[in-house]
Amino acid sequence: MTSTMDSSRAFVKDVKRIVVKVGTAVVTRSDGRLALGRLGALCEQIKELNSQGYEVILVSSGAVGLGRQRLRYRRLINSSFADLQKPQIELDGKACAAVGQNSIMALYDTLFSELDLTSAQLLVTDNDFRDKEFRSQLSETVKSLLSLRVIPVFNENDAVSTRKAPYEDSSGIFWDNDSLAALLALELKADLLILLSDVEGLYSGPPSDPQSKLIDTYVKERHQGEITFGDKSRVGRGGMTAKVKAAVNAAYAGIPVVITSGYSDENILKVLQGERIGTLFHQDAHILDPFNEVGAREMAVAARESSRRLQAMSSEDRKKILLDIADALEANEELIIEENEADVAAAEQEGYEKPLLSRLALKSGKISSLMNSVRVLANMEDPIGHILKKTQLADGLLLEKTSCPLGVLLIVFESRPDALVQIAALAIRSGNGLLLKGGKEAKRSNAILHKIITEVIPENVGERLIGLVTSREEIPDLLKLDDVIDLVIPRGSNRLVSQIKESTKIPVLGHADGICHIYVDKSADMDMAKQIVLDAKVDYPAACNAMETLLIHQDLVPTGFNELIDNLRSEGVTLYGGPRASSLLNIPEPNSFHHEYNSMACTIEIVDDVHAAIGHIHQHGSGHTDCIITNDSEAAEIFLRQVDSAAVFHNASTRFCDGARFGLGAEVGISTSRIHARGPVGVEGLLTTRCREWVFKPLPLL
Repeated sequence: MTSTMDSSRAFVKDVKRIVVKVGTAVVTRSDGRLALGRLGALCEQIKELNSQGYEVILVSSGAVGLGRQRLRYRRLINSSFADLQKPQIELDGKACAAVGQNSIMALYDTLFSELDLTSAQLLVTDNDFRDKEFRSQLSETVKSLLSLRVIPVFNENDAVSTRKAPYEDSSGIFWDNDSLAALLALELKADLLILLSDVEGLYSGPPSDPQSKLIDTYVKERHQGEITFGDKSRVGRGGMTAKVKAAVNAAYAGIPVVITSGYSDENILKVLQGERIGTLFHQDAHILDPFNEVGAREMAVAARESSRRLQAMSSEDRKKILLDIADALEANEELIIEENEADVAAAEQEGYEKPLLSRLALKSGKISSLMNSVRVLANMEDPIGHILKKTQLADGLLLEKTSCPLGVLLIVFESRPDALVQIAALAIRSGNGLLLKGGKEAKRSNAILHKIITEVIPENVGERLIGLVTSREEIPDLLKLDDVIDLVIPRGSNRLVSQIKESTKIPVLGHADGICHIYVDKSADMDMAKQIVLDAKVDYPAACNAMETLLIHQDLVPTGFNELIDNLRSEGVTLYGGPRASSLLNIPEPNSFHHEYNSMACTIEIVDDVHAAIGHIHQHGSGHTDCIITNDSEAAEIFLRQVDSAAVFHNASTRFCDGARFGLGAEVGISTSRIHARGPVGVEGLLTTRCREWVFKPLPLL
């Protein structure tokens, strides 16, 4: 079978040794007899894993239940009719265990033998683990068995256990086979623990309750007090409560745990293939927790409700939230860098290209810049409630148009975790609710930044003001919510923006490509031109406002042309040329003029004059940022007036097209749209208007 690995289960790629615990409810049928079909499927999955090189350790319950069923039968056939009329005394649990252990192991041995596998029985008690020598010998024995491809089958030796009763005493180092499985996973250094149950996983309430939802990833801080457990297992010792306790202990000790159904023929294989089934317990659960546990609509509605409470706060209180965020970023700088370095290392291992790695990295200087941006935003004039226009409609009746938040924003961005901080700060300053979907390559960085920011949001507003979407599968559902999401801003590739525009009725604000041009006119100051061109290309090549195409007036070819080219080459810039430049410089032609390199590369072409440069930009540009370098005021005016881009500069680097440099504090993105907002979008771009009427003296009745 084939499947697609979900990003939240990618850890299974490194799994080698697995402990599988099968519960009594899986081993036996409702009448107490063995469930041979399920046991056969279990053994077949273990055979498949064994053949793939996995080391599988089985912990099996069911001995007491099976022994009880057999002893009841034996008592029945050995009883007279008179004996059967008497009250039946409950069978001794330890006797049941002694009979059942022999029977269930014989069955495993038969099933594994049919699959050309050998199994070994290991019976342990709680007291055994108090002996260090026993634990050391146990590890050596299991290591030896696994090296011979033998399947160790563990069970608690209830027949000789010193517990008062197998189902009642929950004291000791372990207290049932779930906790035994967790203990063995730690002792034997397993990479994964799978607990097989009679339900699909952990539910928010009793599985029989239609309102209960399957929990994909258990987050202790969130779920510990929210889950309502149903009845314990019909036959086992502790049911789901015991499994959760064992799973939490193992997960927080560093061993991932999945609770899933043992009724399915292939669930163990699906877990190892990275499918999102059952409930995952993981020490990084707060990062791996997928979005779909909280539905798309629920998250959007929660953001809207929180935004209304934010808007009701005073300007000073909203300002304080931003200042607290800046302080929290400063206090957690080391943790942010640590999580970001993990993302960068993973991206390097995956073979991501250098431009993406550059956008992904959060160095100390970038974090300091983010803190400063947030503080600048905090100290800006409150943008909410500005009176933009007043009109006296009649004597005593005044109409005002004021600024107000848009509502709920959905921002989809790739690669750049610093964008999360900027966008969150802008949303808070403008009074908007926010849903964020970052790229999977920045998963850890985004998670820690989101956690730091939401932890300082006051309880009377609610941390759900800013929601972090971690599952790509939820984006289509979010894009359908045009009744609760007011604006979508995609920040990423042309493909991403196009896909979103085609998939939603919600207004979309953004740019697809950053194909920025610099045109060096014949009257340019060449020293200035060299500085501007180098800054625009070399300062941060991965930025969307970096120069991608250099257009040069033909009259400069005999004079300053070569200096510009030599400067770029000396900085390590790879050059591609249009038809005229490629033949002159003997450099390759690009596949297309409409190409965003995002790296130390650019296209060069020679043009006749300013009008030819404008024509080239209109044909091949993306409407982002374009610049002319010239001392000819007439040529500059023609360029500035006729180039149809979001930002058009004269004698300035394209890198100046930035929210911080524009004095906006931060930007949610750079828009090439012609409706609502264009260029770097700061606070004002996240506002709309509201009309209100004032009656300041009684009006005559109509």
